[in-house]
Amino acid sequence: MAILASCVTSRNIQPIREADYSGRIRVACIGDSITYGHGIKDREHDSYPAHLGVKLGNKWEVRNFGVNSATALKTSTRPYLGQKSFQDALAFEPDVVVIELGTNDTNAKSWPSHKEEFISDYLEIIDRLQKPKTKPRIYLCLPVPLFRDRGKDYDTDKILTEEVIPKIKEVARRKHLPVIDLYSAFADKAALFPDGVHPDATGAGIMAEKIFTALTGVPVRS
Repeated sequence: MAILASCVTSRNIQPIREADYSGRIRVACIGDSITYGHGIKDREHDSYPAHLGVKLGNKWEVRNFGVNSATALKTSTRPYLGQKSFQDALAFEPDVVVIELGTNDTNAKSWPSHKEEFISDYLEIIDRLQKPKTKPRIYLCLPVPLFRDRGKDYDTDKILTEEVIPKIKEVARRKHLPVIDLYSAFADKAALFPDGVHPDATGAGIMAEKIFTALTGVPVRS
């Protein structure tokens, strides 16, 4: 887990304490097909949000609002802001939001022409989420690696590391939000990505572990 400690507020740095909530702590997992659990046979139980819910326990209610092919960019084939799942996430009135977006933004049809809009579009997602009366704690994830296109003429992993991830960090800096580094967690774990893009059930479990630690401050023992 990597936290941009110099730019987050003290509230955001502190682990979430169950004692601070009278009811269940509602967690909205927002993202693309990696959050949704694409390619995982039993995604209802083996997607990262499902794993996270089990790890967090009964005090927490974790819901999966992932959308296949979703992007942070509004000018794309499937902008997350325009999806019903985003409205459902707002209606859920979460106490905590975990955002995992950026992978599909590397698409050749979107990124070259609209990359300068990425920060403003991502900021709009956060601004919309911060309006609910719960004033949720928001965590930004650095996306997992894109192994599929490494070394190709259009190398999406290179775009992810050199362009998308720095912009996500800039969004975090501007909004004083913590960052969960999922990219580094999978640097040497290509075998957990059957199609080179989506982590399998084991990979989803690792994602859940990293996010669990970011939320609670409790390291997961292997």
